[in-house]
Order: sequence, then C-alpha cells, then structure tokens
Amino acid sequence: MNAIPAPPVFADVVAAAGRLKGVAVRTPLVASPVLSERVGGTVFLKPETLQRTGSFKFRGAYNRMVQIPHEHRAAGVVACSSGNHAQGVAAAAKLLGMPAVIVMPSDAPAMKRERTIALGAEVVDYNRETDDRDAIAGEIAAARGAIFVPPYDDPNIIAGQGTVGLEIVEDLKALGLAPDIVSANASGGGLIAGISLAVKESFPNARVVVAEPAGFDDHARSFRAGQRERNPAPGGSFCDALLAPTPGAITFEVTRRLVGEGVSATDAEVARAVAFAFRELKLVVEPGGAVALTALLEGRLDAAGKTTVIVLSGGNVDAATFNACLSA
Repeated sequence: MNAIPAPPVFADVVAAAGRLKGVAVRTPLVASPVLSERVGGTVFLKPETLQRTGSFKFRGAYNRMVQIPHEHRAAGVVACSSGNHAQGVAAAAKLLGMPAVIVMPSDAPAMKRERTIALGAEVVDYNRETDDRDAIAGEIAAARGAIFVPPYDDPNIIAGQGTVGLEIVEDLKALGLAPDIVSANASGGGLIAGISLAVKESFPNARVVVAEPAGFDDHARSFRAGQRERNPAPGGSFCDALLAPTPGAITFEVTRRLVGEGVSATDAEVARAVAFAFRELKLVVEPGGAVALTALLEGRLDAAGKTTVIVLSGGNVDAATFNACLSA
C-alpha cells in the first residue's frame, strides 16, 4: 500500500498563491446587502463562478501541473471529473502546452463536456454506476506515461484551492473584519480543506463549515464517526460536482482538525437557491456551487449578528437545469 502524502500546511497555500498570481483570477469578496438583511448579519460572497473555467478547480489544477518538470510534460496528464476539475485541468494543460485526457462520467452535463473538449482535452467516458474511473485513468496513464492529476486528494491541489481562503482572509483584514463563519461546498474536500488552512491560520476562532447535498453528506458523517464514511450511492443528486464517494484521505486529515461540522440541503432547496442567486443576487451559480448558499437561506448557518462568508464554488450549469431551477 502506498503511503498517504503529508497534508499541506499554510506555507504551501502561500506558495501556491505565488504560482497562481497573474494566472488565476483573484475573485472579489462581495458584500451582499440582500443576504445581510435576510439573515440579520453581515454576509459576503466569494464568487468563484468568475474564476477561469467557471469554478475554483483551476487553482488546484494549475498549482499541481505547473510543478511538473518540463521533461515530463510531453506525455501529458490524466484526470477524472464530472466537469469542473476536467475544465480546470484542460485549461491548465493548454496554458502549459501539455496534452490532457479526462475520464468523465457519461451522465456529465453536456456543457461541461463540450467546454472540456473545446479547451483541447480528450474525453473518455465511463459509467458512474458500474465502472471504476480511477482504474480507467490508471490504465491510460500507464499506457501513455502520463501523470495523474487527482481532483482533490493531493497536497498541491489542496494548497491551490486554499488560495480561495487566503484571498478571503486578505480582503476581510483590509476591511478590518474577522469572519465568524466561512462555508464552502465539498465533494472530496479539496476546497474546504484548503480554505480551512488559510482561514484558521489568521482567525483560529472562525467556524469553517462544509456544505453537502442531502444524502451525500459523507464529510459530516465522517466527522461524527471519527473516520471516513462512504455515501450509500454513486449518484442521485443534481449537484453533479459534489458526488465523490468519500472524503479524501489527505483532505480528511485536514478537515477533521480544522472543520469538523457540516450542513446539507436537498435538491429542491438547492434549486430554489440557484433561482434566488439569479433573481436577487444577479449571479449564475450551478447546483453544486450553491449548497452553502442554500444552507444560509434555509437557516442552517446561524448567521444572525455574525460576519459570514459563503463561497459560490462554480457556475457551470447547463440551460435545461438552470431553467428547471428558475421554475422551481
């Protein structure tokens, strides 16, 4: 059995920020009067919907891939993703002049698939219910001599995603504020783990809260159990970006110490939040990017009288799904 790499630390997030400077978008921290009035506190949004490829995933992918030695880049990279990590890897590969192969579930949203291909990546389909995506990716990597870029369970991926938290901290400090709550969505946990490293370094008393789809709350259940728990099914929520089977081994080593609590929301609740974001916040957010926002709207984050930051982790939603949310 291969040893699990050591989790990243705050210094790794700072180093990642240096690599991403001028490449990733430094997304703004936006005060939301509408949400602040609604919850009786001060609410900020971190819209990673404005990031390259429409989600935070570019940050971790680029931070991992830019460190691949030049002599190893010709064989390219392989990744597994339902769409957001796929696009992040494809965009990073294009910038770095590397070929990329993405192992993608056959039920992935058409828009995410099309945009991944448009960025120059090759897509290989698999069945989410019956196939082992990691085995498929491993076979491709072995045959081509390519490097596997995991979606979350990698120290450099986590550190790259942690730059979201670093920017939150810097912007709040500039305003003379300290966060009481920072909440972000999670699949395998790379984003919430990275954010917790950055936030807890400066604000150790802040609550970092993971948000997950109902029925796929493996992080919250793992915190309660003290060990990684699996989701009962591989699919079944339209929050396609958040359906990893279990928290990552490395991410859980971070989040069990620095996060430790979670909230969840049903698909119907998330659909209402996507519609709310469009109508009231003038933002397009995909279902998997809106679960933390949903938890705030549904009163599952005690934000009254507090300073709360909600990370909108992605905006890659196809027209049919978006229209269905607006009609909910």
